[in-house]
Amino acid sequence: MSLEKISHPFDDDKLREECGVFGIYGSEDASAHTALGLHALQHRGQEAAGIVSYDKGLFSSHKATGHVGDNFNSQSTINKLPGDCAIGHVRYSTTSDKHSRNIQPIFAEFSFGGLAIAHNGNLTNAATLRKELIRQGSIFQSTMDTEIFIHLIATSKKSRVADRVIDAVNKVQGAFSLVALTQKKLIGARDPFGVRPLCLGVLGDAYIFASESCALDIIGAQFLRDVEPGELVVIDKQGLHSYRPFDQKPKERFCIFEYVYFSRPDSIVEGKHVYEVRKAIGRELALESAVDADVVIPIPDSGVPAALGYAEQSGLPFELGIIRNHYVGRTFIEPTDKVRHLGVKLKHNPNSHVIKGKEVILVDDSIVRGTTSKKIIQMVRDAGAKKIHMRIASPPTTHPCFYGVDTPDREKLIAAQHNNEEIAKIIGADSLAFVSVDGMYRAAGQAKRDNDSPQFCDACFTGQYPIEVLDKDSNLISLFNEQQQ
Repeated sequence: MSLEKISHPFDDDKLREECGVFGIYGSEDASAHTALGLHALQHRGQEAAGIVSYDKGLFSSHKATGHVGDNFNSQSTINKLPGDCAIGHVRYSTTSDKHSRNIQPIFAEFSFGGLAIAHNGNLTNAATLRKELIRQGSIFQSTMDTEIFIHLIATSKKSRVADRVIDAVNKVQGAFSLVALTQKKLIGARDPFGVRPLCLGVLGDAYIFASESCALDIIGAQFLRDVEPGELVVIDKQGLHSYRPFDQKPKERFCIFEYVYFSRPDSIVEGKHVYEVRKAIGRELALESAVDADVVIPIPDSGVPAALGYAEQSGLPFELGIIRNHYVGRTFIEPTDKVRHLGVKLKHNPNSHVIKGKEVILVDDSIVRGTTSKKIIQMVRDAGAKKIHMRIASPPTTHPCFYGVDTPDREKLIAAQHNNEEIAKIIGADSLAFVSVDGMYRAAGQAKRDNDSPQFCDACFTGQYPIEVLDKDSNLISLFNEQQQ
């Protein structure tokens, strides 16, 4: 997580996962495998990527803004990252060079040697810890709360590296999945609630950590298991060692939006196939909000599995009524006011043949601000649709996330300010329905939501935050600027 504000002028109606992590130990092609793994995790962070490797006493690093394929596309780059162990990271950030300090993994030299770390999630006591560490003499080089782990490890009085990391994770609060690399060890850890994903795999004699199983598939690795909530796993020449560093184990609260949108549909997270959960959400949506129509059309790509489930349950035909252009990059054109309105058409075009004269059910995964939904609905109406019924494969997003997701302030969340009928009018739909919270839970394998002890983190839908947010009102940017003076 970074303190900077993130802007996505051509795609501002989605929640965004901040990053993905990958780590490998014991492979002669460690950096190449890491680059491939990050490529599979590109959907989790498309604006910066980095790899740190270790070989014969030296750490090597390559980090840059842009896609993985743009920065790790030559053998010469990989050759500059030697060694049989490496970690990597993809993230969302602004693309300005002045923010290159925030590209992970980050590296530091300690009394015990070097350590690199990459982190997915947000620390909810980051400002408090940062202020305390600065007062103790720490000097921060970035605006990432990931760097807090570095300073906590440095100030730990423990002698073993693993114990220093355990010290650090016990001082932070919030959501985190992290990988760390030393001269002798690869370390992976998840917060006690298990909000963010992290899995463990093997490839021959090599062990691998990855945010999602799709990163294992791309290199032919075998999925072993998820790193469990509250678990710290250390891998070295002696094998795999599991620790339970937290005094108390609260109830697990995995982020349910991983199933709705964040994870790749071909991944297995927390024992469930993401694709099947999304199809099941579509079936629940059809049961809860059936409407007479001629065709079910997904808003690509994230709406496709739910639309398939909706079509199967309703008996209506499924058609690709909107075609997505996959070759439009975020830096394709400067989003000035004169061309900003072209943003949707740069990415989507109606397939008029299956739309004209039809009553259409549009299926998408979520509505955040409503801006993109409004433009797509108008585009479909201009293509000749008689009626447009919007169906959303998640409950209304009414609260911001503080656990590693780029979420607008609550006043900018359309569902926090308007009811369904009002939203339908704003976006131009003839009707609008969201899947219920219980319907989403049923699709994820639960009978219903336990309101006293929910099985998932669903705070963006319910406002029930499982982890205390100590710093949500802190001005982190001001704190960083104060430090730099």
